[in-house]
Parts: sequence; C-alpha cells; structure tokens
Amino acid sequence: MLIIPAIDLKNGKCVRLIQGRMQDETVYSDDPEAVARRWAEAGARLLHVVDLDAAIQGTPCNQGCIRRIIRAAGVPVQVGGGMRDIKAVEACLAMGAHRVVIGTAATQDMNFLRNLCRVHPNRIAVGIDARQGRVATHGWTRTTDIRAVDLGRQVEEAGAAALIFTDIHRDGMQTGPNIEETRRLAEAVRIPVIASGGVGTLEHVQALLPLTAVGVIGVITGKALYSGSLRFEDAMALGSEKADSPGPFVSPRSA
Repeated sequence: MLIIPAIDLKNGKCVRLIQGRMQDETVYSDDPEAVARRWAEAGARLLHVVDLDAAIQGTPCNQGCIRRIIRAAGVPVQVGGGMRDIKAVEACLAMGAHRVVIGTAATQDMNFLRNLCRVHPNRIAVGIDARQGRVATHGWTRTTDIRAVDLGRQVEEAGAAALIFTDIHRDGMQTGPNIEETRRLAEAVRIPVIASGGVGTLEHVQALLPLTAVGVIGVITGKALYSGSLRFEDAMALGSEKADSPGPFVSPRSA
C-alpha cells in the first residue's frame, strides 16, 4: 500500500484544514517545495498536491508553486483543485504533473471527463469526496444527492484511471478512515482506489491494509504527518511489509 503525503496549498503555503473548512487552517510551511523534497527524500513514491484556493474559486491559483513542487520533488506528483476545464488540465500536465485529479467537473459533466480520459489516457484520476455517502463539490461547499458508489461506477465507465475517496467528516480529524465506505466503493469498481481522510496513527494505516484485496492501493495522509502523530517512515515500512505493492496505479484485481 502506498503512503502518499498530501501538500495542500493556500496562498502559496502548505496548510491543513479541518473537514475542508477554509477558515480552520493550520500553516505548516511557507516553503512547499522544501516539503516536497522532504517527503521524496524520505522515500515517497507519489505526492498528492491540492490547490485549495482553486477548489473554491474554480480556476487555478497556485500554478507557480505547483510547478516548483513538481520540479523539486523528483517523484510523481498528482494535482487536484479547480481542474474544471481542458485548459487548466492541460496546463497542469504540461508542468509535469504525473496525473490530474478531477472532482467537481466530473460530477457536473461526464462527457468532459470522458473526453479528457480519451485524450489523456491513464493521466486522469477522479476525486470522490463525500458526506455520509453523498458526493460534495466546489471545494466541499455543496453536497449533492449523488451516491459516491454510483459516481464511482460512472467515472470508471468514462475511463478514469483511479479514484481518490475522501470522507469529509473525517478529514483532518485523525479519528481513523472510513473503512466501510472505502471498501464499498472499491468493491463497486475495478479501477484502483486511494483512501483519504482521517488517518492519524499507524493503527489507522494497519486497518486499511486488508482493503488491498479489493483494490485499495494507497492512502493519502497530511495532518498526521505534519503533526507527528504518524511517522512517514513507519507507515511506509508497514505498508511494504504487510501488503504486496502492485505499483502506484495498478489494481491488484486487474494486474
């Protein structure tokens, strides 16, 4: 299982929010490039970068910072936040992003997602962020009636390479991931799933490991790493020891 450090950007700084609330931020670094190098040097195989400002405003806001992170990291970087038109997606890929994460746009326009996946095969992931199983959009400020599992099936059909599932109520809370909902989504699709939200301890990572059998290939964690409640090296060692790692974006069920 991949342990994927998160770098959330707000006003050019590395921050963490609680349940996605922009007013509940903690600034961890004003040098996100140094943060990226830190995780890469520690052995990270993939970084997860989110432009929080863009997620709210709908257009990219931290492009310069993201470009520097990609250059500094030296490992694959997936980028999300505000990717709601072809121009934003292609600009991000041109910067060197390994993969772009589509969220709101996938919910609003499946044809847009389908076309993106056709033009950029294996370069488009979809972020499914949910409250009580219902998909939230626009930087988590709106909750729809769409079930996460239903959206997962739709975006798989559209050609998405992977899913990133976040339980919003657990994000930043360090109370443990939503194992049940993550499993439900992974069992409904055949593309890889990455878990996110709630990981705060090594025991939480341990609890996710059995889900590798249903296609959960990694977990994104941020606040726990920055606060020190979870040591990246310990989590990475556990994932390597306890589970067969099929590669960053390959489902064990289709390998």
